Amino acid sequence: MALLHIAEPGLSAAPHQQKWAVGIDLGTTNSLVAVVRSGAAETLADDHGREILPSVVRYTTEGIEVGTEAKNAAALDPSNTIQSVKRLMGKSYADVQNLKLPYTFTGEEKGLVHITTT
Repeated sequence: MALLHIAEPGLSAAPHQQKWAVGIDLGTTNSLVAVVRSGAAETLADDHGREILPSVVRYTTEGIEVGTEAKNAAALDPSNTIQSVKRLMGKSYADVQNLKLPYTFTGEEKGLVHITTT
């Protein structure tokens, strides 16, 4: 895989300076991050060596959890664990207010969907 970098004459970086291209796949179910090194794409792992992470976020009083830890807590704390949120993108509050999901939806602002966590 070749990458193309276009720069104005005299303004480009040093010819041997290392540059990385980063790609992020934010999937509905899983997500991953990859870089191109020596012309080949390589996925990046988290602190536990996992390259594919569940697309899940959990909001707690202590902070934010993402990935596997958030997914594992979904059954215990469903209203604060957001997953498959891409399925709601582009929907109005009227579209989602009667869905059987564990979230509290609000939509007073221009009809946009908001999820409220505790």
